[in-house]
Amino acid sequence: MRTVRAAARDYPPSMPYISREGDVFVLNLDNDGQQDGENRFHPDWIDAVHNCLDKVEAAEGPAALVVACRGKFFSNGLDVEWVFGNLDKLPEYLDRVHSVFARLLTFPMPTVSAIGGHAFGAGAMLAISTDFQIMREDRGFYCLPEVDLNMPFTVGMSALLNSRLPKQTAIEAMTTGRRYGGPDAVAAGIAQATCSEAELVQEAIARVQPLTSKRGANLSGIKQSIHGELLAALATRTRDTEFSFGQQ
Repeated sequence: MRTVRAAARDYPPSMPYISREGDVFVLNLDNDGQQDGENRFHPDWIDAVHNCLDKVEAAEGPAALVVACRGKFFSNGLDVEWVFGNLDKLPEYLDRVHSVFARLLTFPMPTVSAIGGHAFGAGAMLAISTDFQIMREDRGFYCLPEVDLNMPFTVGMSALLNSRLPKQTAIEAMTTGRRYGGPDAVAAGIAQATCSEAELVQEAIARVQPLTSKRGANLSGIKQSIHGELLAALATRTRDTEFSFGQQ
């Protein structure tokens, strides 16, 4: 059984930033000028995502949000280098990861993920935390590799996948580690559409542009009612569960 081990990283990850097209904000998951950043959930990266979302929420008027990437990875999930250098902080770290999912699930405006690169592990969960998903048609995979990495799912992560994916897709994705390309992801109910890389972000913007007037507390409340049980699971403190990272 393969087990992940790595040393702690002492340099900051690439950071997300916000751009805007009309009433649609785009949360760009990387900002280091490179096309191969993995957009992993480093604690600083998580804080930067929340700071970006704070700025979007502070803007007035109609609005919607696109979550996108520029390079090879939408997000490659947990920052395992940081995790294995900070195992004593793991429960709180995972709770912080959950906070990103929960915030997007209830974000007070329409949201869509433009999945232009690999979405693995927690990155795959991030992609389905928005209202809608559009995936690049020719490259990039949606994958939950935890079964091959000997890594369990937290209570919140399991609830997220079982709530946001069709049941048989959740079973297949979680127990086999299957990699879904764009067309397969649509067929499996993970995404609603595919398009070319060049058109992906614009297609995502076009998807939510007509919905910008729905932004507000009422929409957030509707989402909270839809995802009530899932949000409760995501709010479960990891330290209070039987979660064990790398258990046999």
